[in-house]
Amino acid sequence: MRKFRKSVILLVSGCAVATLLASGASPAVAASAKPAASTADVTLTWWNNATTGVLLKVWNNAAAAFHKMHPNVTIQNVPIENEVLQDTKIPLALQGSNPPDIFQQWGGGSEATQVTSGKLMDMTMASASWIKSEVGAVASGWAVAGKQYGIPYDLHVVGFWYRKDLFAKAGISSPPATITQLEADVTKLRAANIQPISVGSKDRWPDAFWWEYFALRECSLSTLKTAMRTINLNYPCFVKAGQDLTAFIKTNPFNTGYLATPAQTGAGSSAGLVANGTAAMELQGDWDPGVMQPLTTNKNLFNELGFFPFPSVSGGAGNPTTVLGGGDGFSCSTKSTMYCPLFLKYLDSKNVQVGVAGAAVGLPVNSAAVTAIPVAAEKEAIADYKNAAYLQTYFDIAFPTNVGQALDSAIADYFAGQGSPQSIIQAVAQAAKTK
Repeated sequence: MRKFRKSVILLVSGCAVATLLASGASPAVAASAKPAASTADVTLTWWNNATTGVLLKVWNNAAAAFHKMHPNVTIQNVPIENEVLQDTKIPLALQGSNPPDIFQQWGGGSEATQVTSGKLMDMTMASASWIKSEVGAVASGWAVAGKQYGIPYDLHVVGFWYRKDLFAKAGISSPPATITQLEADVTKLRAANIQPISVGSKDRWPDAFWWEYFALRECSLSTLKTAMRTINLNYPCFVKAGQDLTAFIKTNPFNTGYLATPAQTGAGSSAGLVANGTAAMELQGDWDPGVMQPLTTNKNLFNELGFFPFPSVSGGAGNPTTVLGGGDGFSCSTKSTMYCPLFLKYLDSKNVQVGVAGAAVGLPVNSAAVTAIPVAAEKEAIADYKNAAYLQTYFDIAFPTNVGQALDSAIADYFAGQGSPQSIIQAVAQAAKTK
C-alpha cells in the first residue's frame, strides 16, 4: 500500500523517469541475474509492508506455496511497517552492500532514483514471456528506460471512504459532488456530534492527497502534464490549490488532534476512527477497507462503507473526473537469483491475485481476479478508476525521490500551519535543482 497505476498513469510517471535520465543521472545497468542451480538451496529475503490483516496471510501462503513448487527455495517473509520501510530501510539498504533479495517497489521517479544505485535487477528478459499477458501495459510504470526493474501486484485509486450509516444519521442523503457540498456536509456531521473527516497527519504523507487533489481540480491537463515532465510547479493553479486547502481547513473538517494522529496504526488512527464510527470519512487509497478491518470488532464494516471521488472545485480548470492513484510492486536486488523474478511472476498469477483482491488493500493487476474483491465500495472505486478522464500518479512517486520527499514535507508543514501556498512550489523548485 501507499508509503505507493491503467496506462495513462504510467505515462505520467514515465515523464519523471525520462526527466531524471535526461538530467545526466544515468543509471548503472544492473548485472544479469545469476541463474540458480536447480538443486542448490536458496533463501530469498523478502521485505514488504503487509504487517497485519489478510494480506499478511496471503503473502505467508504464497511463500509456502512457492516453496512447495520449488523445495530448494525458501522465501523469508520480513514484514516491515510501511513508513519505516519506504523512508528508512530501503534507502539505507540500497546504499549498503547487502540489500534484501526482494523489496517493496512503488515505481515511477522513485524507482528511477533507486536504479542509479546499480543494485536493482534488470528483469526484462526474465519477465518477457508473461508480463504482457498477466499484467499488460500497467507494467511499464515499473520500468526505467525500457528495462523492467520492478513488477506491480496491485493498483490504487484515492478517494473518500465514508460510513453510510453516519451520513444517514447526519441527514446526508448522497455523497457530495462539489467542495461546497462537502463543506455543508461537514457542518451537518458536526451538528450530529460526528467528527467529519479523519486524517493521519502524524505520518505526513496523507496530507499530500489533499493538496494534490486540489491541484488536479485547479490545473488544466496540459499544465499538469507539463509540470510533471519538467518537475516545475511554478503555475498559478498550484498556488491556488494551497489557497483552496487553507480555506477548507478553516471549516474545521478534521478529527480532534489530527496533527498527532497516525494514518494506519491502531484503533485511534485515521483509518481506525472511521472503522469504529468516530469519524465519518477519510480521503485515502483503495487499500483503506483492508487497513480498517483489523482495527475494529465491527463485523458489518464492509457493508457500511461507501466510496465517492474527490469533489469538483468551482472555477477550476481541471477535469473533475481526473483521479489520483498509484500501485505497489516489488523489485529484486542484483545479489539475488532468477528465482526472485520467478516468485514475482507467481505473485501475479490468478491464484495469488484472488487473495490480493480478497485482502481489500488494492486492485489486482491480473484482471482475472477482480471478481474476488469482497467490498462493494471497492467496486465503486474501480468504476471511478475506469471512468476517469485522466489518471495521475501520486506526485511524490512521479517525481524523483528527493523532489517527492520535499513536496510531501512542504505540504505537511503547510497543513500544520507553517509556510504558504508559494512555499510548496518553492520547495519543489529547490529540490529539483539538487536532484
